[in-house]
Amino acid sequence: MNSKAEIYAVATGTGSYIPPVVKANADFINNTFFNDDGTVIETEGQEIVDKFEQITDIAERRCAEKNHVTSDLAMFAGKAALEDAGFNKEKLDYIIVAHNLGDMRHGTIYPDILPTLASRVKHKLGIKNPKTIAYDITFGCPGWTQAMIQANYYIKSGDAKSALVIGADTLSRAMEPHDRDSMIFADGAGAVVLEARESETPVGILKHAVQTDTEEHIDLLRMDNPYNEALKGENLFLKMYGRRLYNYALTNVPQLAKECLDKNEMELKDVKKILIHQANAKMDEAILKRIFRLYGERKVDMDVMPMTIRELGNSSVATVPTLFDLICKKQLNGHTLESGDNVMMTSVGAGMNINAFMYKMP
Repeated sequence: MNSKAEIYAVATGTGSYIPPVVKANADFINNTFFNDDGTVIETEGQEIVDKFEQITDIAERRCAEKNHVTSDLAMFAGKAALEDAGFNKEKLDYIIVAHNLGDMRHGTIYPDILPTLASRVKHKLGIKNPKTIAYDITFGCPGWTQAMIQANYYIKSGDAKSALVIGADTLSRAMEPHDRDSMIFADGAGAVVLEARESETPVGILKHAVQTDTEEHIDLLRMDNPYNEALKGENLFLKMYGRRLYNYALTNVPQLAKECLDKNEMELKDVKKILIHQANAKMDEAILKRIFRLYGERKVDMDVMPMTIRELGNSSVATVPTLFDLICKKQLNGHTLESGDNVMMTSVGAGMNINAFMYKMP
């Protein structure tokens, strides 16, 4: 081995699964929505939906078909990534699946996570090799980005030569239909095949930054009782404090993004694209503006931040890998990535967790 060369984790294949079921904002107009104190919101449905779209820029979202669960979506995306890489599935060292609530079947909100989704994906892919280690990671919406960071450690340490890293969720099934936030969440999956590559210059996954804030922010996203008293019982639904979450993200994500760039000895001008978790388009735009301001830039290039939220909604851990796959395959509004381009991938979510890593295109 050349003494100047190092081992890097490089994405050799990408894949995603965007469910075919489209649920438009108009489908929510006849819902009865409640406040968090259990009172009915008297505003007409059309006005609620119009205001929601104005705030979030979400016009529609994708939902899994009734006969599919999260591990199915994960398998579809993983299979696509393996095919894209031309990689022998029996040679995989790791399968890491990031999700939040497991294989929640249609019509239930029971979080089925035993056996792990990664083991189920391995089984569904027909992988026989017992040395292909499969495990899950739950880290909120930043789960896939954190799984990529973990896989990078395995590969750089020499413990592994390959990993299939998948982010998949069906959070639309975890929402109370009487909660306006139910219009935010969607389903989907994205995946990347990582392989070890020896290189004298940095390539693939570079340095990262991560933080977990629990002292004051532990409950910004949580499972909690429904707003509609008639639904109260053993079931808990995904709930969030939207305004506090918005303020937290706006304050902390730009700072962590800069920390990530500092660790990589990069400036904002060195970044071709920022792939950010998408929960609210207006929030992401505000975050990007603050990142630019940290570098003294008042003119913000919105093209640096590709968006899918208007059509796909918030698919949680699937948003960033889906973005990456669509761009790599030149399927996203003319956005492209070329060899040598630097990409930041960053996410924020339940925990409260934030992470970011830099990726240099091979």
